[in-house]
Amino acid sequence: MAALEFVVLLGCALLASGALAQRLKVATPVLQLAAGVLLGFVPALRETELPPEVLLLVFLPVLLYWESVTTSVRAIRRDLRGIVLTGTLLVAVTAWAVAALAHALGVPWGAAWVLGAAVAPTDATAVGVVSRLLPRRNVTLLRAESLINDGTALVVYSLAVGVTVGSEHLSVAHVSGLVALSYGGGIAAGAAIAWLGIRLRRLVRGLGETMLDNLTIILIPFSAYLLAEQVEASGVLAVVVCGLIMSQAGPSLGRAEARRQTMAFWSLAMYLLNGALFVLVGLEAQAAVRGLSGTALSEALLMVAALSCALVVVRLLFLFAAVYTIRALDRRPQQRERRMGHRARVVSALAGFRGAVSLALALSVPYTLDSGGPFPDRDTIVFVTAGVVVTTLVVQALVLPRVARWARLPRDTDADRELALARTAASEAALDALPTVAAGLGTDPEVTERLRTEYETHLNTLRAAATTDAPDAGVLVRHHEQDTALRLALLEHKRSAVIGLRDARRIDDAVLQQVQAQLDVEEVRLAPAADPE
Repeated sequence: MAALEFVVLLGCALLASGALAQRLKVATPVLQLAAGVLLGFVPALRETELPPEVLLLVFLPVLLYWESVTTSVRAIRRDLRGIVLTGTLLVAVTAWAVAALAHALGVPWGAAWVLGAAVAPTDATAVGVVSRLLPRRNVTLLRAESLINDGTALVVYSLAVGVTVGSEHLSVAHVSGLVALSYGGGIAAGAAIAWLGIRLRRLVRGLGETMLDNLTIILIPFSAYLLAEQVEASGVLAVVVCGLIMSQAGPSLGRAEARRQTMAFWSLAMYLLNGALFVLVGLEAQAAVRGLSGTALSEALLMVAALSCALVVVRLLFLFAAVYTIRALDRRPQQRERRMGHRARVVSALAGFRGAVSLALALSVPYTLDSGGPFPDRDTIVFVTAGVVVTTLVVQALVLPRVARWARLPRDTDADRELALARTAASEAALDALPTVAAGLGTDPEVTERLRTEYETHLNTLRAAATTDAPDAGVLVRHHEQDTALRLALLEHKRSAVIGLRDARRIDDAVLQQVQAQLDVEEVRLAPAADPE
């Protein structure tokens, strides 16, 4: 099938699955997976193969970079110990448990370890499935874990494949060297590219060209991944480290217009890439079925079910064991403040989804050994990995909402409180600086007074929203909501009037676009107040 036809079919699948998800109130990835399976029945697509390097070199840098940029560094520092444990030790334990179970079901040890390494890491991009079900801290822990566990899985995977094909030999020194290179080189490469990226963005900002600023942002994750791969380190970890550093420096680097472009571009790109990955997983799962038949297919299906259950059980046991071990070793009072309930850990165990990294590792398995013979059970590895990915994204995603309701997790009010604090502090700073700034600009007193009144009204509304028991608090909030709704409604009349002028050929399309852009900015400014989080 021609590439253009495939792109059109992929786009139609994303559009249809997204629309049905909104109507049926079903998680969008579930329908995207189903769309991929249905696409697999198209005869022309049966010969379509997805190169593993497309996932590893195109999809992952962009997806992981944006996930790391939008992940809270403060939350990572607070729970760093638990994140490191789940991102390293849990991956190794999971790979071992899966390998042992797969070997007991008839898979040779080498292939079993490859399979274990493939399905061990959780997926950062799949965390979005549960982001609305869990408090912010739980989602941050899942994201941070999945951002670093890929590096551990890649080390285990490379060792398992190398030993199986005959090019690697296990030794303590060799394994330690691979781990040190993977993590140390990845961290160094990410930090180096972040340092260069910060200076390059400052240089580009001086030029005042927003397109160049956004081009720089797009180049940063690919550069980090490339540099790490050149020194045979973890490209995944390099992208994550680079993203975390840029998340701290980025807000002070770009201009407002560049940030608007960045958010618009990355929001669409993330939706398209995530959706495309889920559709492709469904397509690969359907293709993997055709690679097996008869008894082999039945055994593979049994293995999918067994490994999917094992992943949840191992994760649950590890979370409880790690918690009680930490409590026994660390008796500090601040440690008690970080504790979560047992029900929250059950939810976290079910939220360990697998995704693109697992599929990419399975598809990267070589076809032959150094001796020239076929790689043992390669079709089984691909099929079982795809089956596990589909199972975790479908079954666990459908069960998780009920488990989350059973867990009765406390409502996360920190985000609302911090948002109110930030908005109040910003308005107070502007109000305090108003006399000095107005004097420096030579602003007329009437203009200064009008703006001061507007800021005071806005500040009083914010304080009233945070303190509902204050006198007239409800009146201020209600008036603010009514004012916002009225302004938004009037914007539609403005927009209709300008479009009418264009339709009557009294203004040019370029003029319409310029005025409409201004109206859109005003609508975006008002929208958060009309629909608060």
